[in-house]
Order: sequence, then structure tokens, then C-alpha cells
Amino acid sequence: MKQDRVSFKEKVGYGLGDAASSMFWKMFSMYLLIFYTDIFGISAAAAGTMFLVTRIWDSCFDPVVGVLADRTSSRFGKFRPYLLWVAVPFGVIAIFTFYTPSFSSGGKLIYAYITYSLMMMIYSLINVPYASLLGVMSDKSSERTALSSYRMVFAFAGSLLALGLIEPLLSFFNGEQDSQGAWLYSVIVLAAIAVLFFYLCFSWTKERVKPVKDVNNNLKEDIGDLLKNRPWWILLGAGISALIFNSIRDGGAAFYFKYYISQSSRDMLGWTGLDTSFSLTTVYLVLGQAANIVGVIMAAPLSNRIGKKKTFVTVMVLATLLSIGFYFFDKSHVMWIMIFQVLISICAGCIFPLLWSMYADIADYSEWKTGRRATGLIFSSSSMSQKFGWTIGGAATGWLLGYYGFQANVAQSDFAKEGIRLMLSFLPAIGTVLSVLFIAFYPLSEKKVDGIIEQLRQMRSDRGNS
Repeated sequence: MKQDRVSFKEKVGYGLGDAASSMFWKMFSMYLLIFYTDIFGISAAAAGTMFLVTRIWDSCFDPVVGVLADRTSSRFGKFRPYLLWVAVPFGVIAIFTFYTPSFSSGGKLIYAYITYSLMMMIYSLINVPYASLLGVMSDKSSERTALSSYRMVFAFAGSLLALGLIEPLLSFFNGEQDSQGAWLYSVIVLAAIAVLFFYLCFSWTKERVKPVKDVNNNLKEDIGDLLKNRPWWILLGAGISALIFNSIRDGGAAFYFKYYISQSSRDMLGWTGLDTSFSLTTVYLVLGQAANIVGVIMAAPLSNRIGKKKTFVTVMVLATLLSIGFYFFDKSHVMWIMIFQVLISICAGCIFPLLWSMYADIADYSEWKTGRRATGLIFSSSSMSQKFGWTIGGAATGWLLGYYGFQANVAQSDFAKEGIRLMLSFLPAIGTVLSVLFIAFYPLSEKKVDGIIEQLRQMRSDRGNS
């Protein structure tokens, strides 16, 4: 029973789902802390503790959503209904997260805990089923890689959209005179866009892959199957290692340019005749986002030609070598720093569509091996692991700065500067090396996956004829 080919419109629709999620993920990562401290009025330490607590809880909540989605049955399928049901609550809670009530400092902190925790739970409630949808839109490995590529392109595009709109919106809503109101109205606009994107994702996508047999999976058996799934463990390690690599590099960038390079963009890039407000950090990060998109686009043709595993190993080895080379640039090599940022980010961009596509293959492998399909659980546990990767990488960034004696807003010692340089070169390269070591043991080649898919198709066909 050959599955229908996924149309271009459907791929765009699937991509819009991650554009919606990524708009607010980027808002949370880039702006929420400064909103809490400068607009909302709670301390940075209190906000930081809240982020840690809520992220741990949110990571543990992901598998709960995955189990729930696996057991959902509706005329819309298992995973698409969540895009329909949760889109408006997502937008509403996002707005309340950026609302500033007239409470005492303690009341504001409680409000922040409640709204941010709810926001992260709603985020998981729509994003985990969305990610799992990839596993049932097609059973063809190359189509899944293409869908993953569309997803990641739209994810980075959604991030750029949010970053590009937020300051003009704040200005339009008179942010200098009414900062609290400006933030609220700006987020209302972004929330409306996100809800529209989720609805389009629901309307333009289709679930095709059905389980080999209809069974009410036992949760204990599902978890047991997952824990015995060797390819999943290997991909888990590779994914966490790659995310630690990314988060240490991202977390160290602002410190690198402020305390090591410490010169203006006009001086360093030769824009002496141009009045620009762009900092080197901004240029560096924007170039990285754009290069990520290039890497995502390259992932499908590369993996179709040489395979997912070889593509993963190749780009991670290149990222390792480029990261080590990055260490040898000094303050006068800003242009080379930007060039290497582009090259490293292209390599990083290739990884994410491969990871999600390989998780879909693992869901097929699990069903073939056990006779039970648990797509939601596999994708939710993978989402959880990625959040742990970001959390570990973010914590490591702070620990490393402390180890090297970093002091905020003062001239840094040579030892601290050396540590900051290592955070953009040798230290993240440890993550890429680990990811290569993990993926070297990954057993699911394209040939094996194709064979598994063919057997599953035959089982579904036999079931349909019986």
C-alpha cells in the first residue's frame, strides 16, 4: 500500500506550524528575561530560578503529552486535532504571559510562575503532537527528510519574523511612553499571526500512516519498548551533544564580542561612512540564523545522496574542525570570524532536519520490532531530551564563566578572556566530537529503513484485505 506523495502546499502547511511555535520560542529566549526585569519588575535572580524550575517541569510534561496524543482518536487523526484545539489557548496564554498586572512584587512573581508554567505546558501540548505529525504524514524516508527541512526553514523564518517585528511594533504602540501597554499590544499581534499559522498547518496537512493493528497500548509496555530501543538511545546521545554544542556557542557570543572583541561594528567592518546601530553581536547572530536556513535546505539533497548517517557525521566533523580553527582568530580578524560563523551555522543547520527525520524512522523501527506504534511517545521523549540539551548547555555556559572568573561590566582578566574564546571554539567542539561518536553506532541505514517500511506496508495491506 504505497502512501500518497506529500504536496508542496502540505509541506508549506507543515512548516507554518513550527513558524508559529518558533516565533514565541525566540521571544522567550531573547526578550522574556528583560521583559520580566525591566518592564514587569521582578529581579533577574528570581526570574532565572523560575526559568530553571519551569523548564524542568516542562521537559517532564512532554512525554505525558506524547502518551496522550498516541491515545487520541478523532476524525481529524491523532495529532492534527491538537493544532485545532490548542491554537487559541496558545495565543491567549502568550498574551497573558506578557501582561503586567498591578500586583505587589510577591504577587507579580506568583503571576509570572503561573503564566509562564501554563505557557510552557500549552507550548508542549501543541508542539509535541505537531512534531509527531511528521511520523504519520508519510512513510517514505526521503519525504520525511524534506518535511523536516521545510519545518526547520520555517522555524528559522518564524524566529526572524518575530525578531524583525517586535521593535517596530513596540515603537508603533508608543513603547517609550507606555512600555507595558506596548508590549501587550505587540504580543497580541504576534499571537494572532501564530494562531493563523497553526490553523493553516491543521488545514493543509493530512495523516496517512496508520498503525499495523489497532491496539490500546499499555503505557508500561510503551515505555519498556522505548528503553530497549537501541537506535533511540544512540540518537538521544547524538542530539543532546549537538544541542550542547549549539547552546554553548550561542550563550558565549555576546560575552565574546563585548569583552574580547570590544569594538564597534563600524570600526571593525569598515562601515565608517554608514550610520548603523547594528552591534557585532547582532550581525553575528543574524548571519548565524540565515546560515542555519542554508544548512536546513542542504540537508535533504545531501542525505538523499549519501545517507542521513554519513551526512550527520560529515557536517559534525566539519563543525569540529571549523570550531577549533575559530580559536586562532584575534580582534583584527572580525571578517573571518563572521565567515566561520556562517560555515559553522550551515553545518549546525543540517543536523536538525536529520534528527527529526531519524526519529520518525525509529518510530517505524519500534513498530516493526514490537507490533505497537508509539509515535507520540518517541517524539515527545526526543523533544524532552532536546530541552535537556539546551538546559545543560545553558547551565554549562554560566558555570564556565564562573570558573574562568568572569565579572560583569568590568575589564576581564586574561584568564577570563581565554575562557570566553574557548567557549566559541574548543569547548563546544567537545559536543560535536561526542555527537560523532554516538552516531557512529547508529544502525538504521537507508536500506534497512526502506526494508522495514516495505514490511510495514505489507502488514497494513494484509490488514486492509482481511
